[in-house]
Amino acid sequence: MLHSDIWITDGTGSPFYARRRIVLTQAIRHAEAKVCGLGQFVFHMNGTKIGDHELDPGWTEYDKYIQYVTFDVTKALHPGENVLGAEVGNGWYLKNDEHYTFSFPAFMPPNPNPYRPFGKSLVLALELTVTYADGSTEAFLTDGDWKTAPHEITQSNVYGSETFDGALRQSGWDAPGFDDAAWAKAKRVSPEDAPKGVLTEQTQPPIRVIRSYKGTYLHTVHGRAIYDFGQNMSGILEFTAEGTPGGVLRIYPAEKLDPEGDADQMAKGWARVDTVVTARLGPAEGPQRFRMKFTYFAGRYAAVETENAELLELTAHAITSAWKRAGSFTCDDERYNRIYDMIEKTVEANLLSVHTDCPTIERFAWQEPNHLMAPSIFYMKDGKALWEKFLTDLRLAQHTAEDAFLDYEGKPFYPGAGLVPSQAPCYVHNVLPVPGMGSFYDIIPWGSTIILGTWWHDLFYGDIKVVRDNFDAGLRYLEYLKTKQNKDGFLNHGLGDWGNPEGQLARENIETAFLYADAVTLQKLALRLGEAAQAEKLGAFAEQVRENYNEKLLVYNDDLGCWCYRAFDRPDELVITQAAQALPLYWGMVPPEREADVVKAFRAALEEKGAFVSGEIGLPYIIQTARKYGMNELICRFLLRPTHPSYYAFVLDGETTLGEYWETNPRSHCHDMMGHIIEWYYNGIAGIRPAAPGFRKVEIDPYLPQTMNRFDCSYETPLGTIRVAGRREADGKPVFEIEIPDGIERV
Repeated sequence: MLHSDIWITDGTGSPFYARRRIVLTQAIRHAEAKVCGLGQFVFHMNGTKIGDHELDPGWTEYDKYIQYVTFDVTKALHPGENVLGAEVGNGWYLKNDEHYTFSFPAFMPPNPNPYRPFGKSLVLALELTVTYADGSTEAFLTDGDWKTAPHEITQSNVYGSETFDGALRQSGWDAPGFDDAAWAKAKRVSPEDAPKGVLTEQTQPPIRVIRSYKGTYLHTVHGRAIYDFGQNMSGILEFTAEGTPGGVLRIYPAEKLDPEGDADQMAKGWARVDTVVTARLGPAEGPQRFRMKFTYFAGRYAAVETENAELLELTAHAITSAWKRAGSFTCDDERYNRIYDMIEKTVEANLLSVHTDCPTIERFAWQEPNHLMAPSIFYMKDGKALWEKFLTDLRLAQHTAEDAFLDYEGKPFYPGAGLVPSQAPCYVHNVLPVPGMGSFYDIIPWGSTIILGTWWHDLFYGDIKVVRDNFDAGLRYLEYLKTKQNKDGFLNHGLGDWGNPEGQLARENIETAFLYADAVTLQKLALRLGEAAQAEKLGAFAEQVRENYNEKLLVYNDDLGCWCYRAFDRPDELVITQAAQALPLYWGMVPPEREADVVKAFRAALEEKGAFVSGEIGLPYIIQTARKYGMNELICRFLLRPTHPSYYAFVLDGETTLGEYWETNPRSHCHDMMGHIIEWYYNGIAGIRPAAPGFRKVEIDPYLPQTMNRFDCSYETPLGTIRVAGRREADGKPVFEIEIPDGIERV
């Protein structure tokens, strides 16, 4: 484990270089380096960057825990003189606010709990352990022998802006023979100023480059050259330029173009995301290359302005933590393929050590997709270690009774023991409810990830340790939720069906259904852990919630001639929403004698709208309930609609990633929060459904949509690959080929 008392700094809040010369006395058997630079670092040895990571370490709540990265550097060292080097930049540890930085919109009250830096300066800790051929060892730490210098990146903003000053570039700084006489001696960080979090090894997949896209010149507008990478993404810009010393390039990334063809950085109804990557040419002759180091841009397009400089080449490197695929799906109806690709690219762009809501505007780790989108993502990607990190973030963020913030009058506000916040890590604590909108910090479908995210992880990966790690936190959260029930036994303090295009949030219906879901899921997890008494207690509470829910919401609809669930917040009229029927059906809340009626009402709600009319909270349950009750033909029709709300409408809009809301030109053009249809590709079309933790048992019940003649789907379970392929015979009948590895029981 990396020592916590070896932090060094250059004493500033700006990026810096650090280096140290060491001498190794004999042949090397093994060498390992443990490194942490806050907020972000790049590690070097002997003139070469070590590893293929980007943006180490992962984002965490640095007062709780901090990740360090372990590198095997055996092949990077040799007997004699060697040089250790690091580049350190800001990240969230000590946020820089030049250019665009997130702020809440004017309709919200001023936040009395704004971002607070985690330290006074950027810091570096490193421990290199060398094992020699004779078995002896030697350790090299970050100590007084290190030297520092200002970095050529003079400012780095977590939202994607970086400024390069080529005059500060130090060629060969990380290699032997470099003259560092002008560098300053590194400063030791005092214990009171050192990072407070526990140092923990980074175990989630590192952020890596997965694809590179050359910028294609489109045209010039308003004196700006416009380039298209062909793909919306989270990425690292790399570019080459030449010109006179001091010449400047400014690159403005954007997700879209305006009507005149200029890069449009306006987030609809929000603010201008005026991020910019600026490079000032140094004195070197010929082309000069620049590459982002401590932050990432978001977008598809780039506008380039130049002064006494010429851009020679522009490349965008797409990055993600979700670079390992677990599944694949292809078919002969290209519309399905394009929707799949659009959502997969969106997921990749939002999984970067945390699960962001969007890479442009907020970059916050909102938690609700970590259960709502979990099955869709797990089918596509290997999410095992990444979700373990997300659950750790949530577990450590859970409130104690002593956790306090400020209210609007500057007085202490105690949210309550057991609360699981809607963001983790959370850097801007907007903890107070917004008048007329509800809480953005205490939202049950968000906090429920500590329970439901654990359930999905166990179902896909069968890792009982993750259940043990998070079960007690889930129990504490459920106890907290009980304190929020109103006199009617309902919850209504959050956001309801967030993103519903008709504004039908149905808070009481949605949030109380999640109260039931949390209780019955904890009951299942208790049984998984062999805690029968706890399971019985949880089951009894769930039954109380269910009975009260049905007593007050389940009503007879004379027009439809069946029972259905009314919207609690519309007492003067019978409003039937798709989500209000789907959630109780999905979670088994409906009395058996009323199930067929509620299914009838659910189908009627779907057919009336001819589309998924839902926000992100209700949508996965709507899709899966439709699948369960034999409505696959409606799912096919809805996802291929040419107009919103529709997945295919985004494709027809020219989008390469999924938009935030069901509309053309949404606020964010890269939101994966409604990508739930992917789960249906795997468990609806291919019909692959886990029936026991870790896919030890599986249901397979494929379906061939009418517009398809063939599909091929595979999923890599912990026990091997399941493959399902379908084709349509000449007589129109579907035929399926199913491959299941040994060790998996089909049920």
